[in-house]
Amino acid sequence: MPHWFHKARIAALVGLSVLVTSCGQQAAAPKARTEFNIGWSIYAGWMPWPYAQRAGIVKKWADKYGLKINIVQVNDYVESVNQYTAGKLDGVTVTNMDALTIPAAGGKDTSAVIIGDYSNGNDGIVLKNAKSIADIKGRSVNLVELSVSHYLLARALSTANLALTDVKTVNTTDADIVGAFASQGVTAAVAWNPQLNEMKAAPGATLAFDSSKIPGEILDLLVVDKATLAANPNLGKALVGIWYETITLMQRQDAQGKAARAAMAKLAGSTPASFDAQLSTTHLYATPGEGVAAATAPDLVTTMTRVRDFSFSKGLFGPGATSKDAVGIAFPAGKTLGDPARVTLRFDPTFMKLAADGKL
Repeated sequence: MPHWFHKARIAALVGLSVLVTSCGQQAAAPKARTEFNIGWSIYAGWMPWPYAQRAGIVKKWADKYGLKINIVQVNDYVESVNQYTAGKLDGVTVTNMDALTIPAAGGKDTSAVIIGDYSNGNDGIVLKNAKSIADIKGRSVNLVELSVSHYLLARALSTANLALTDVKTVNTTDADIVGAFASQGVTAAVAWNPQLNEMKAAPGATLAFDSSKIPGEILDLLVVDKATLAANPNLGKALVGIWYETITLMQRQDAQGKAARAAMAKLAGSTPASFDAQLSTTHLYATPGEGVAAATAPDLVTTMTRVRDFSFSKGLFGPGATSKDAVGIAFPAGKTLGDPARVTLRFDPTFMKLAADGKL
């Protein structure tokens, strides 16, 4: 099976204590500069970034604002987020949950400048000899613990009036999840694509729940260091310009759009058919207006409340966090979740709004 997606979207406390220390020892506030590094890792919703670099779209927008923007691939997703948290990258592609539990929980003030998409079936729960999610009660469930799979399981259980205590989780790497589910003793597992597609096609398997039933909750973002962004607002303008030009191109159904998607698939180590299948269960916010709407919707506060509560319950804010309010989250229009004096994650639609208004 293909393994290009294996490192994507794992929430972890890898080296968190080190990250907290590094963030606490940061130097003076960033100053205006012209060169920036933006990290990315392989995932269908993030492939527009390396494609834009290859196609000259990054250079086009960077030149417009007198900048140099390096789009840097990091093969390990968690490592990309750790590098961003430690200040080695100015921005990074990351999920909403991981943005909260790694950089924000580590004390790095982070702004989500682009809400790119949400998982709309890319993540799911597969059961054997079952008809519905209620049949999961009492089973052992293989999954990547403390990841978005764990969060999806918690949300699925709540819809059947069950709790995480009604199942036993078995930590299983994404590289091993397909093989584990194929074994006779495993009757429940949570995974993401492309593994999910393979698992749900197994004899006797039922897709009992997937992320399309919790739309908008597993979000894929581009985040940038807040201080860097404040000192260099043109970086935000260039990034949204790059993103929406590329998204517009890849959505086209003509030869150019098809060629762009095929190039993205190749960059991901995938086939065009597999890549298109990934996109079919990925809801892209295809225009800046849609991105602004997602950032300003009341549903985002509800989603982040759920993500925050789950993350704290699993100890993902670190050993020093005594309350789910320990990490503050800021939303547009002055809404804050958690401690307003400790805000380190911000949903900032400023630059998407400039794009929507044609003011880039």
